[in-house]
Amino acid sequence: MPTHSTDELDEPVGVRDGGIEGEQADLARFRDPDAAGAPEAAGYGPDSDAEPAEETPTRRSRSMSSRRTDWRLGGRTTSRWRELVLGVAILALGAGVLIGAGAERLLPASVSGFVATGVLWVAMGGTVLWAFLRSRPAYLLRFSPKDLVWGLGLGLIVRTCQGWIDVATGGTGALPSYPTIGGALPDGWVFTDLIAPVVVAPVLEEFFFRAVVLVSLYTILRRPFGKLVAGLAAGLVSTGLFVLGHWLVGANGAGEVLSVAVLGVVCSALVLLTGRIWGAVLVHVVYNASFVVLALAGTWLG
Repeated sequence: MPTHSTDELDEPVGVRDGGIEGEQADLARFRDPDAAGAPEAAGYGPDSDAEPAEETPTRRSRSMSSRRTDWRLGGRTTSRWRELVLGVAILALGAGVLIGAGAERLLPASVSGFVATGVLWVAMGGTVLWAFLRSRPAYLLRFSPKDLVWGLGLGLIVRTCQGWIDVATGGTGALPSYPTIGGALPDGWVFTDLIAPVVVAPVLEEFFFRAVVLVSLYTILRRPFGKLVAGLAAGLVSTGLFVLGHWLVGANGAGEVLSVAVLGVVCSALVLLTGRIWGAVLVHVVYNASFVVLALAGTWLG
């Protein structure tokens, strides 16, 4: 019979050649890659080609991402359009109106109107440029073919309402007309009565009142009062300043003031409902252009 030494007989089972306990230790290290001396299992080691599973976006992360696509939902693009922008806009409007009024009183009549209008345009245009250099609210400048439909349709509807308001407030309802000199329109008519009211004024006024004023006030009020209250307040304030500005620079009579108010309400509602500015710009363009067409017809038909 083979003989064994005492040391061999007393040695615990599993120590020699790894044994059962050694295999269990190796298996434990294999299952736990972080354990000291653990072999790198396929797909777990640092040199593995396997890519870690992508994290599923949470509802909060998806919500935060969607906020950046529309200024009405907040986000970084409107964070710089708050109290400072609104305050500067109101101060600029007041300064432009006051300086323009002073120019009309102090300067000769032949140039006072141009100077007053130019000062007001510079005040509004400078504010718009400064605000957009600070930030560009998401989706506000997006253009859609629907804006053409809104602009044409609502512009003509508002012009029709203006005719009804004129008659209701004591007007004759007759076609407007331009003054003529020797049967011809005065020099400079193309700029003062065509380009200025149809191209320049709608863009400047809508970007000032419906972009800068409306969006900044909506942004301030949205969190504490909710979207509905913020929208109503922003629309009313924007329209009120729009009417006040026109009244201070020469809108006379209740009919004209009411017509300007209707235009302001329609343009404000369009910006709030669509999130885009170009529909309001086109409504204003069509509204003013339709007056030019009617006035030319009244002038030629005499």
